[in-house]
Amino acid sequence: MKLLRYGPRGNERPGCIDAQGTMRDLSGVIDDIRAADLAPAGLQRLRAIDLASLPAVDPGVRLGTPYERVGKFICVGLNYSDHAAETGAPVPTEPILFNKWSAASGPTDPIVLPRGSVKTDWEVELGVVIGTKARYVSREDALSHVAGYCVVNDVSEREYQLERLGTWDKGKGCDTFGPIGPWLVTADEIADPQRLAMWLDVNGQRFQDGSTATMIFDVAYLIHYISQFTTLYPGDLISTGTPPGVGMGQKPPRYLRDGDVVRLGIEGLGQQEQRACAWDAGLLD
Repeated sequence: MKLLRYGPRGNERPGCIDAQGTMRDLSGVIDDIRAADLAPAGLQRLRAIDLASLPAVDPGVRLGTPYERVGKFICVGLNYSDHAAETGAPVPTEPILFNKWSAASGPTDPIVLPRGSVKTDWEVELGVVIGTKARYVSREDALSHVAGYCVVNDVSEREYQLERLGTWDKGKGCDTFGPIGPWLVTADEIADPQRLAMWLDVNGQRFQDGSTATMIFDVAYLIHYISQFTTLYPGDLISTGTPPGVGMGQKPPRYLRDGDVVRLGIEGLGQQEQRACAWDAGLLD
């Protein structure tokens, strides 16, 4: 299934995509798509619905995050060796973990450039959404805890991240720095999460063109590894790293400016598009 939420920010309704690619309204079945709906029983209930019988939705409507209240938003840094090389960082021997704060937003919502930002960057990433509680899980059992996958843009302010004291989080957790969607594709529709092409354009120019096949630590290992440090619950999201082609890796570096348009996508998971906007444009609540 492809699950989504649509409508104005704060008033989203649940929806899905049927086999013919039509967006359908699920609000007659469930009030919203919540973490509990991503557990096996919840997904089984949704799969039993005759999607063609549901009302169609205008395809031009705004999309929100694919489910309500994203839980822990855990990200993995430098998980592609060629991306590590372009940033001048050593290839990690263990996953580098950091968190996004109030960053989650819809797939076409604007990227609001923080006040004074001069180094806001882009990163197309595979998002992994947890469906069942995972604590100290084995690598062999890890994928059984996945509800589905989605596209994530791990927007990053590099000056905040790398040139100011403290952890990476301050450069990763700014408002609007975590576009998710357009939908959550349930795990049964993705035969192999390590064989997905991914790309990102800025103003029509291709910057990132990679594949999840080149991850240093694959999805199963990341779930296993993270579960050694924190319990993962339904609705938690792991963003698994980005291939080369980020702005800081360009010569000279290229960062987002007011009016730039970012388009990105992952094979089988859909596409996003965001416009970068100045912080004082009145787009934040």
